[in-house]
Amino acid sequence: MTPKIARFLADHQPATPCLVLDVDRVEENFRTLQHALPLARIYYAVKANPAPQVLERLVGLSSFFDAASIEEVSSCLEAGARPEAISFGNTIKKATAIRRAFEAGVSLFAFDSEEELQKLAKHAPGARVYCRILVENEGADWPLSRKFGTTIESARELMLMAADLGLDPYGLSFHVGSQQTTTRAYEIAIGKVAMLFTDLTEAGVNMRMMNLGGGFPTRYRDDVPEIDQFGNAIMDAMTAHFGNNLPEMVIEPGRFVVGDAGLVSAEVVLVSHRDKSSPVRWVYLDIGRFGGLAETEGESIKYRIATPHDGSTMGPVAIAGPTCDGADIMYEKANYRLPLALTSGDRVALLSTGAYVTTYASTKFNGFAPLGEHYI
Repeated sequence: MTPKIARFLADHQPATPCLVLDVDRVEENFRTLQHALPLARIYYAVKANPAPQVLERLVGLSSFFDAASIEEVSSCLEAGARPEAISFGNTIKKATAIRRAFEAGVSLFAFDSEEELQKLAKHAPGARVYCRILVENEGADWPLSRKFGTTIESARELMLMAADLGLDPYGLSFHVGSQQTTTRAYEIAIGKVAMLFTDLTEAGVNMRMMNLGGGFPTRYRDDVPEIDQFGNAIMDAMTAHFGNNLPEMVIEPGRFVVGDAGLVSAEVVLVSHRDKSSPVRWVYLDIGRFGGLAETEGESIKYRIATPHDGSTMGPVAIAGPTCDGADIMYEKANYRLPLALTSGDRVALLSTGAYVTTYASTKFNGFAPLGEHYI
């Protein structure tokens, strides 16, 4: 919790549940990442938090943007981003979305299949394209590998095909999974993709770019490596495979930029001792999985929770949301402990929730209003 957020909560006591995000912390995180990887071009992953206040601040910092939809492309343009600073990074796009983005001036597109490549050739002729490679996501709290990416063998064929279709085969990309907690994942992926990059270059393809994706973590309950450790590991791997002839490097951070810039202020709706033979209390909050905490599925992302009774005697809890849906349980097995004094009406803070919360929030499931948002 930054001092700005603490003052805002104390002065305004906004209705819960709501996100409060410190835009100055966004800038601080962006500059920290620039320092850790000065040779990499930063494409902010808009899906992490597309608020105009965030995008406008990043435009002012000369950030580039990774958009997942035509709507995100439009949001970036409305915030002042140049179309040439936007990458349409989703490998699954409607033809109409490709055409609209290309007509708006976007010229960089991702793909991982022949059908998508054919769509790009038809609706974005001459565009720069990059192929996403399937890599392992071991070490990631929120893996992505099953849905995206293709094999090395297929990628080689597709990149050669891209030139034949009149497209510009610009580079290759991968993603080691969101909230990646190991530097080793980047080292392995770089080694795998660098071999294909070199092979294609030797085959006469004008390869220029390596997109290392995102995945840089935010600290939740457990410690994670510092961003400098990721930067050093990435640069060591890149120089090991490319020497001094480094390609253009792109990274697509989202969580790292906005995650710890915000928190969710929530109210305890009920504390219930459902089983008198068990010490576990059930704590129900006015926000749950359908209100924006979707990444608690499988108890994957484990947010830190601050309460007004911190420092007093603690006890085991299960934590759930307010809806009439049995799946609306955030934590039951992750060994959460909260103060015994916690009671209905208390306000709590779920820390480092600036990423992937507002964008996951449902619209009026069970009639509950969408998550409130305050950018300060």
